[in-house]
Amino acid sequence: METKEWTVRIHLAEEGDDTSARAVLTNPDGTTVEGAGRARRNPADPSMPVVGDELAVARALADLAGRLTSEARHELGDGGPVPTRSW
Repeated sequence: METKEWTVRIHLAEEGDDTSARAVLTNPDGTTVEGAGRARRNPADPSMPVVGDELAVARALADLAGRLTSEARHELGDGGPVPTRSW
C-alpha cells in the first residue's frame, strides 16, 4: 500500500466586515490547485470574526473540491459525472 500526502494551506484576509480565504492544495509533484471563498457580515449581525473565517474557509474548500472534481473529469476524458464509488 502506498501512502501519499497532499498539503492544503489556508490563507485568510480580513478587511472590515469582509473575509476572504484561499485554499491551496499542493501535490507531491509540486503542482497546485486553488479554491477561493468569501464571507461578509450583515451589519445587523453581531461582530464574530471567527464565524466569517469559518464561512470563508468552508467556501474556499468547497471551491477547491469542485476544481479537483473538474480536473478528475477532464483527466478521465469524458466530461461526465465522476462516479462516487469507483472509476
